[in-house]
Amino acid sequence: MFVLFLLVAPVVEVAVFIEVGLAIGWLLATVLLFGTSLLAVPLLRIQGRAAIERVSVAVSERRPPGPAAVDGALGLLGGMLLIVPGFVSDALGTLLAFPPTRALARRWISRRYARRMMAFVATAGRFAPGDRRARQADVDSTAIDDDQERLGT
Repeated sequence: MFVLFLLVAPVVEVAVFIEVGLAIGWLLATVLLFGTSLLAVPLLRIQGRAAIERVSVAVSERRPPGPAAVDGALGLLGGMLLIVPGFVSDALGTLLAFPPTRALARRWISRRYARRMMAFVATAGRFAPGDRRARQADVDSTAIDDDQERLGT
């Protein structure tokens, strides 16, 4: 699936660039692509610092840092998508740069992977040992008594 994405994404980006270039002109389309990439670098820096701050505040307040970490990761992903040249990646990056749409994406990811995690735990639980008490060691002793006179001690 990932390989298919790697093959299809550049084709889609080029097709969209051609359509936008025909609609608004090649020079303006190229300036827009480079402009969003240049504006995304400071945005990525700001998103990174804000993500680290949100996670550290959550940890210091003894709250679970998971939602803040996922939110920060989505913000960083949005910034990286803005850096990548292409109108489709810029649109996705812009959506992830805004907190409301980032919250929707975070909820969708949380629900999707919570179900997967629960299915994994249920499957893995079948293979866990049934008796969880500490078992006694089954070790045979192989110690022998030596003749102290023969050893010379």
